[in-house]
Amino acid sequence: MSTTSLLIAGLLAFGQQVSAAPANKTKCGGSGGIHPVKQVQLGPRPYFLVNDMDAGPLKDKLLSCSEMSMKPTEFSIGHRGGGTMLIPEETVQSQLAGARMGAGILECDVAFTADRQLVCRHDVCDLHRTTNIVTIPELNAKCTKPFEPAANGKKASAKCCTSDITLAEFKTLCSKMDGENTAATNAKDYLRGTSRASTDLYATCGKVMTHKEWIRLVDQLGLKFTPELKTAPFKMPFKGNYTQAQYAQQFVNEYREMGIDFSRVWPQSFLYDDILYWLKNEPEFAKQAVLLDESGDSAATFPKAVAALEGYRKAGVNVIAPPLPYLVKLDGNNQIVPSAYATEAKRLGFKIITWTVERSGILSDGSGGGFYYTSIANATNNDGDVYNLIDVLAQQVGVVGIFSDWSATVTYYANCFGIFPNH
Repeated sequence: MSTTSLLIAGLLAFGQQVSAAPANKTKCGGSGGIHPVKQVQLGPRPYFLVNDMDAGPLKDKLLSCSEMSMKPTEFSIGHRGGGTMLIPEETVQSQLAGARMGAGILECDVAFTADRQLVCRHDVCDLHRTTNIVTIPELNAKCTKPFEPAANGKKASAKCCTSDITLAEFKTLCSKMDGENTAATNAKDYLRGTSRASTDLYATCGKVMTHKEWIRLVDQLGLKFTPELKTAPFKMPFKGNYTQAQYAQQFVNEYREMGIDFSRVWPQSFLYDDILYWLKNEPEFAKQAVLLDESGDSAATFPKAVAALEGYRKAGVNVIAPPLPYLVKLDGNNQIVPSAYATEAKRLGFKIITWTVERSGILSDGSGGGFYYTSIANATNNDGDVYNLIDVLAQQVGVVGIFSDWSATVTYYANCFGIFPNH
């Protein structure tokens, strides 16, 4: 197929219905109109990206899959739901978009409210960036730092946390695309900070969720779970008597209460103490616990991050999840190859997951992809290069899953190469 024909096919694909594999039987009661996705739809983006690639064997292979029937795959992990590139994160809408685009595992980042209820929000203190809270006077007043307009050379600012408000108050919020307008002189304009690589077209009022509501939703979809226990940006215990251990245990208990088999859950945390707590107190839950590692962001700390892997493995950690740049580097021919971190993680027998493709915005804008492409920026100059990275991660590093802000991108690659892990 020619690249022109491929692009046309991709533009038509958003309405194309393709067969999906039967989903797992769900366990939580109540349908609410939600059921396993039987017709995966990838939309135009994967086809656009393949068309944008430089000529070569990988492009030819991906071109050859343009008319395949696509199936859900656990290799494709919906980051903050999986529709985050264009749809407000951590919402019902983003989760449904990720599922429709074939993500086999969906994510909820778990924070807590003032009345110690668990909710889906990427950061404990991001409500000012991701919801309309600053435009609701009675809730804005409860924020750690209520909205202040830009004035006299000072930027507009706010800091609103899930822990500032009750669950009932949280449920009144509308989610929006992550961003803030620091030049705003009023609260309404402060919300207008969406990046140029995103859109507000689907941000009319994203539906926020509790952790339990998310569990029920994912279960009804017949998919697997990868919740992340968020680390609070303030000292625990919260209000003197809600400890980190209680928080971590409550997180586990909600799966047990809802009858979810722990084999379907890939719990995550950046806080090593959370992983150790689960290993000691909830060993079955901890078998697939994912240690998120961001300890090697600089040239000075990266070797230490590699060296620390052996200690994590000896402690019983089975799954490690560093960001994309930790796992790859460029060789002398400017080709992407596995890094020292990837080599050591494989030697130690870790399952490796990585984050996050489709989070870097426009790769062809001269930025080289920003943080997520730090170690391979010199080989990144067009949007289709994302597939060169995914290919090395899949075929050479051997990752078992990739988080994506637009699930279709990873789903397309996995289907083309027949990657359907059953973790």
